[in-house]
Amino acid sequence: MIACEENKALYEETVKIRYSEMDCDLVLKPGAMLQFLQDLASDNAEQLGFGYSYIIKHNLAWFLLKYRLEFEDYPEGIYDITIRTEPRGYNKIFAYRDFYILHGDKQIGRAASTWALVDLDTKSMASAAGVLADNKSMLQYQKRENDLNYGKIILPEKYDAEKLFEVRFDDLDVNKHVNNANYIVWAIEPLDFVFRRSHKLKTVDMMFKKEITYGNKVLSQVAINGNTTIHAVKNAETGEELCLASAEWIDR
Repeated sequence: MIACEENKALYEETVKIRYSEMDCDLVLKPGAMLQFLQDLASDNAEQLGFGYSYIIKHNLAWFLLKYRLEFEDYPEGIYDITIRTEPRGYNKIFAYRDFYILHGDKQIGRAASTWALVDLDTKSMASAAGVLADNKSMLQYQKRENDLNYGKIILPEKYDAEKLFEVRFDDLDVNKHVNNANYIVWAIEPLDFVFRRSHKLKTVDMMFKKEITYGNKVLSQVAINGNTTIHAVKNAETGEELCLASAEWIDR
């Protein structure tokens, strides 16, 4: 990971895309894409002094609340991408982080994300300002004109398809909760084989609402309206919404 000369808060890493991270048409799997973003964010936070090794001493954990991803050209048939990430700052409760995805010199995608610190004992949100105020690498958040805007996810009256999953041990992260990248895998799995092979992602909005742990069952539902899909990932036993998503796709 290296700092960019023009912006010392901006870090980048070139990621090799392996065949195991591609689908049968050499398109980067969305779960792998989100894993790349999460890993780079974790590495950058660790380097800047507010990563896992720091917050766990205070019995805190970072939880992702929202993603907005936009692609000019979703990765297909390419074997490396460069991802840049920038911590955008914090307000009283939340912290913000942006990502830029490039192939060669061409930017092919962007992402915005919102995070919160959670007390591991009480499961309540901690004050990001209280934790980050003394860290000189993280400033108070200031909006920019070209910031991505989160889309509103409006749930449908009915769904067109659904699938049931069980949380596996290998789905868990260091906090013993399901890794964030799993949710997009669950969300889009009910889409049929023909749809997936004939479409690529254009935009994705994701809202993470509840955690789930090992052994629980997950219900993934999807509603399809042309090239737009709405997704609800729920606790199959309680009906609680775990993650909501909205995606726009383009024809391949």
